[in-house]
Amino acid sequence: MKHRVITMDRGPAVKAAGFLVLTVISIPANLAVCSAFLCSFLAEGKLMTADIILCHLALVNLLVAFVRSIPQTLAAFGYQNLFDDLGCKLSLLCFRILRGLSISLTCLLSTYQAVLIAPASSKLLLALLKLKLPQYLLLLLFLLYLFCGVTSVNPIIFTVAYLINNTIPPYTFNLEFCFTPYPDYPTFIGQGFTNFLRDFIFIVLMAVMSAYILILLYRHSQKVKHIRSSDRGHSGARAETRASQVVVTLVILYVIFFGVDNAIWLYSLSTVRVAVLLSDIRIFFATLYTSVFGMRSVDDLAIKNIPLL
Repeated sequence: MKHRVITMDRGPAVKAAGFLVLTVISIPANLAVCSAFLCSFLAEGKLMTADIILCHLALVNLLVAFVRSIPQTLAAFGYQNLFDDLGCKLSLLCFRILRGLSISLTCLLSTYQAVLIAPASSKLLLALLKLKLPQYLLLLLFLLYLFCGVTSVNPIIFTVAYLINNTIPPYTFNLEFCFTPYPDYPTFIGQGFTNFLRDFIFIVLMAVMSAYILILLYRHSQKVKHIRSSDRGHSGARAETRASQVVVTLVILYVIFFGVDNAIWLYSLSTVRVAVLLSDIRIFFATLYTSVFGMRSVDDLAIKNIPLL
C-alpha cells in the first residue's frame, strides 16, 4: 500500500516535532533501561523484586513509543493510510493494554516501595505484604496483564481506518490515522467512564502510597538528622531512601501527566465531536511519561540499590 504525503502548515509541524522528540528520547532511554536489567540478570542470575517491576515498566513504555508515538509522528508529518482496519484495531488494542499496564505497574512499584521501607513495627497487613509480594510477584504481574487486556477489548470493535465519505460522525475519537466512531451516546459515555475509572483507581492508590513514602522519609530524616553522612552503618538505609525518592518523583510526574490526560478525556466525553487538537494534547501527555521515565531511570542508577528482602 502506498503512502500519500501532504504538505504541512506550522501547526502540524509543531505537533510532528513534539511527537518526534518524544520518540527519539523514549526509545533509546527505555531500551537502555531494559538492556541494563538484562545484563544484570545475565551477570547475577536473578533480579530484585523492584528491578523486575521496573524492567516490565520500561518494556511497556518502550512498546508505547512504537505503537503510538511513531504512528502519531508519521501522521503529523502528513503520512496517511498507515493502517487498514485490522491494523488500526491491533494498534489501538496494544496501546490501551500498554497504557493500562504503564499505570498499574507504576502503582505496583510505588506500593512495593512503600511496603519495603515500612518500619518493622508496621501493621500486620504491611508486614504480610512485605513477605508475600515478592513471592507472588509473577502471578500478580500476570493478573495485571490479564486485567488490562480484558478491559481494553471493547473499543476496538468500532475502530476503523477509513470513514464513509471522509465525514467524521458524532461520538468519534479521531487519531487521524485511525478512528473510533461509537454508535450512540450511551456506548460512548459508558466506555469513556469505564476507562477513566480503571485509571483513576490506580492513580489514587499510587498517590496514597507516595504520600505514605513521603511521610516515612520525613520521619526517617528526623531520626538521622544528627548522624554523620560518613556513617557506614546507614549506607543501606540511605540507598533505600534514595530509591524511594526516585519512585516518588516518577509517581508525582505520572499523576500530573495522566491527570491532564484524564481531565481532557472527561471533557471529551461531554462533547459530541472531539476536537483533533484536544486528542493530540491528551495523547501527547499520555506518551510523555514514557520519555520522562526512561530519562529518569537512566540518569539515576541508585534505583538499582533497592535491597532485596
